[in-house]
Amino acid sequence: MSETSPVALVTGASSGIGAEFARQLAARGHRLVLVARRLDRLDALVAEIGNARAVALDLSEAGAAGRLMADLAAHGERVSLLINNAGFGMWGRFAVLDGARQRTMIDLNCGVLVELAHAILPDMLARKAGAILNVASTGAFQPGPRIAVYFATKAFVLSFSEALHEEVYRDGVTVTALCPGPTATEFGEVAGFIGNSAFARLSMAVGPVVRSGLDAIDSGRAVVIPGLANKAGAQGHRFLPRSWLRRIAGSVKI
Repeated sequence: MSETSPVALVTGASSGIGAEFARQLAARGHRLVLVARRLDRLDALVAEIGNARAVALDLSEAGAAGRLMADLAAHGERVSLLINNAGFGMWGRFAVLDGARQRTMIDLNCGVLVELAHAILPDMLARKAGAILNVASTGAFQPGPRIAVYFATKAFVLSFSEALHEEVYRDGVTVTALCPGPTATEFGEVAGFIGNSAFARLSMAVGPVVRSGLDAIDSGRAVVIPGLANKAGAQGHRFLPRSWLRRIAGSVKI
């Protein structure tokens, strides 16, 4: 391997959207570094797609992003594409859900995403090439009663991504926010609303979600919302008062 071997770095790569990004990027010929907590799943994915390296790391731990950057440097790798996908949600009343776990969600969904972008972006700007895709959500466009902190983190991701896109696109670097709606992954199980038929019925497959993200990178777009229904739903803030939006969102039973 050369001293500065280009790689696509995918966080949260052990399942769902992250794993599908790994598969589709491998099919495009990218060399990959895949990061997640579950080494067994990462190893299986590496064996499946080839041309990839697994890094077992819990990015929610203090200093984890710095350890990841040191690991990349030790392997002589520079990031030409960053897929900031690591994150999770929690469903329930804010006052009842575990406070420390909600803080961890903020740190991972927002803090680590920003930290990795900040660490990787200077090299991209120096080379006038590269791309960052941050996984947000259609929840970024509205308040989310009973999933309040998660939706708020994704609003941060969307705003941050759009601002950063505007800062760097003239320098040859693309920053994109991918805003999927319900998607057929383990998200619901982790968040605490597994088994809801409406959520399952509305969920998109991961393949089209990831393809829309990669197509948006290719075309230099700042924001992409996969699926017509998701596009329509995400535009509610343009036509309805915010008081209506939060009441509608709060009436949804998951």
